[in-house]
Order: sequence, then structure tokens, then C-alpha cells
Amino acid sequence: MSTTSKPSIPFFGARKLARRLLAEVAELQARLSAEEAKTQKLAEIARNLVADAKAIQAERDQALAQLNTLGGLPILELEQRKQEAQTEVARLDALITSSKEQIEAASRLVDAKHQEARQIVVETREAVILQEVGIYDYRHPLSDAVAYQQALDRLQASIKSATKRDGGAILATTDWTVNGSVQEGRKMVEDFSKLMLRAFNAEADTLVRGLKPYKLDSALERLRKVEDIIKRLGATMQIRISPAYYQLRVDELTLTADFLQKQAEEKEAERQERERLREERKAQQEMERERAKLEKEKQHYSNALATLEANGDLEGAQRLREQLADVDQAIESVDARAANIRAGYVYVISNIGSFGENMVKVGMTRRLDPMDRIKELSDASVPFNFDVHALFFSNDAVGIESAMHERLAALRVNTVNKRREFFRATPLQVKTHLNDLTGELLEFTEIAEALEYRQTLHGAHSMKPVAA
Repeated sequence: MSTTSKPSIPFFGARKLARRLLAEVAELQARLSAEEAKTQKLAEIARNLVADAKAIQAERDQALAQLNTLGGLPILELEQRKQEAQTEVARLDALITSSKEQIEAASRLVDAKHQEARQIVVETREAVILQEVGIYDYRHPLSDAVAYQQALDRLQASIKSATKRDGGAILATTDWTVNGSVQEGRKMVEDFSKLMLRAFNAEADTLVRGLKPYKLDSALERLRKVEDIIKRLGATMQIRISPAYYQLRVDELTLTADFLQKQAEEKEAERQERERLREERKAQQEMERERAKLEKEKQHYSNALATLEANGDLEGAQRLREQLADVDQAIESVDARAANIRAGYVYVISNIGSFGENMVKVGMTRRLDPMDRIKELSDASVPFNFDVHALFFSNDAVGIESAMHERLAALRVNTVNKRREFFRATPLQVKTHLNDLTGELLEFTEIAEALEYRQTLHGAHSMKPVAA
């Protein structure tokens, strides 16, 4: 077997390399487990050394105490025991010094092994990551999910192009020979390069498929470690992922995280808009039904009025005209409500059985009967019904609701989703702000009735254990 600038090696084939890579991964896992076991053992040794040092110190103190009690013995014997005690004290001091040095060395070794183990592992436990999650920062601030999808398509096309033959995704030596053959050497390097690139792409694809925006940092770190492992395993043939291709996969991860976040935000906004339109449609249908009912009632009164006038009953006709005027006024009121989309009821409600004493919901509804909306909120999603503290009609209910939310902003429970209109406040705190905005409230209930909740508490307290 001959060589050029690189030593030649026998050709084992891609399968053997695959087994080698798998063995390397298994070896890394085994090393990590072994290092963790060593760390625990070293920590135990350090604890034992501390205990030994304490025992030696106790022996030293005992020796000194014995030395101090030798005053009543003959001079020669006293001198002999004194020398023995001093020798023992010196021996114990040396042991203590040695123990301290061993403890410090063991502690440094434990710290080093722990740090080495942490460098091998990428933290991917979702519970740990979620504890550190904050407001998501976009890496690619595009306008909407469609723009992100288009950018992803272009990026993935570039990735696909780079993985083709001579696409530049992976770099390697070009002067390797096998059995004196440059062609065989080139073939071997190409096979190994394909295998390395396939391993890198498999890991990158897995990270993309399972990505959640809050896990982006750990995914990027994991991709970096995979790229580093491939570089280390391919060092003999200088096989490595090209920086440009590595950056493409990094951009893919960050762009995917942005896309998923934007998509989630748009879905939530669409859901909220559907809910608003559904509520608006219900209010409109109520008004249409009410107007139809009033029109029918007006027709009855008009027919009756015509009959009374035909019969000459002027007094009865006058009463019907007054009632008919009331119906016309009611129709005008319904029409005004339908025309003014800002008109409606501002409500303050609570649910102490579900959310506790110091939490209220402040919202508005355009329903003709606001209790219909509150009954809907008291559906199967909460264990107890909501209690009403205030219902206030206004021609600008939207403005009053917005002003209330602004005043209570520091007490908002969900600071991300503004449609969640819950606040950590007492009904009395809310009443103060509502009075400032509306003048004087005609009715306000400070203490929630919470009937079912209180009955449930009473029933739980009154239950007694049944004798066996």
C-alpha cells in the first residue's frame, strides 16, 4: 500500500464507518454515565475525608488534653509522656494537613468532572426550559406567517441545493489514497462524507420537526455539538460541515421558530376575532328578534286602534295611542342600539369558587339582556357560576371598558393575551374606578353570593366519616 501526502488505510466501506459512528455515540453516552458515577464517588470520598479530618482533630484535642493533665507525675516520666504527646500531636497535624489537601484536590476534581459532563450534554428537559422562558424575540421580523413560509421555502431550496454533489455542504481532503489508488481514496472520502452529512441532516431535520419556539436555544446548541462531533470524528480525513451550510441549518431553525410563533399568534388572533364576531352576531340577532316582536305588537295595537276609532270609542283609542307611542319609542331604542356598535353593558363579575376572593373579570357585551352573556361564561369550563357585582349600560361601553382595563393594567392576570380580562383586584377596588368613569352607579354588589360554592363548602364541612 502506497501513500501520497496522507497515509493510506485499508478500505472498510461505509457500513463499517456507520458502525464506528454508532460506537462513538454509544461511547459518548457511556463516558457521560461513567463521569457521573465518578463524580458521585469523588463527592463521597470528599465527605469521608472531611469526616476523617474531624476524627483526627478530635484525637489531637484529646492528646493535648492528656498532656495538660500530666502535672502530678515524676519529672522523667512527665518529660517522656510530654515528648510522646508532642510527637502524636505533630503526627495528627500532618494528617490533618494531608487530609485538607486531599479534600481540596477531590473538590477540584469533582468540579472539573461536573463541568466536563455538562459540556457533553445539551439540556433538553422541557420543564427546565419552561422555567426560563420569556417573551419570544423574533430573529426574522417578517409581517405574517405567509411571509415566513415563503422565506422557509426559499431557505429549504438552498439547503437542498447545497446537499447535492459538489454543493459545498461538507468539506474533506482531496489527496487521500487507498492501496496506492487516488480514485479509491477519493471514493472512500466521498462515502464517509455522505455518511457524515446524512447524520448531520438527520439530526437537523429532527430538531426542526420537534421544534417549539421556547426550545430554540437548546436546539441550536444541540446542532452545534453535532457539528463539533462530526468534525472530531472526521479529523483524519478533514471531513467537516462547511460553515456556510451550518449557517443555513441555523437559519432554518431560527426561521422555523419565528414561523411557529407567528402562526400561533395569528391563530389566537383569529380565534379572538371569531369569538368577537360570534358575540356581535348573537347581539344583532337578539335585536332583530326584539324589533320583529315590537313590530308585531305595534301591528296589533294599530289594528285595535282602528277598530276603536271605527266604533267611536275615543277614550279607549287614546289609551291605545299612548301604548302605541311606547312601542314606537322601544323600536327607536332598538334601532339606536343596532346602529351604535359602541353601546352596551359593562359588567364586573367574579367566581370565588374557581379563582379565589381577589379576582374579577371586567368586560362588556352588546346583548339586549347582558345576563345571557354571563350565563354563557358560567358554562362547563368553570366549576361554579359567575356572580355579578355591577351591570352598567352606556352608549360608549367600549370606551369605558378600555379605560377600566387601562386603570387595572398593573393588576392584569394574563399580561400576554389582552382578551383574558381577569384582574387581581377586589370588587371594591373596581367600584372606585367605575364610579370615576360613570358618575354614580345605581347598583353595586360588593359581596359575591357564590351560592353553589358556599353550599359545597358547607356540605364538605358537615360530612362525617361513616363507621366501618
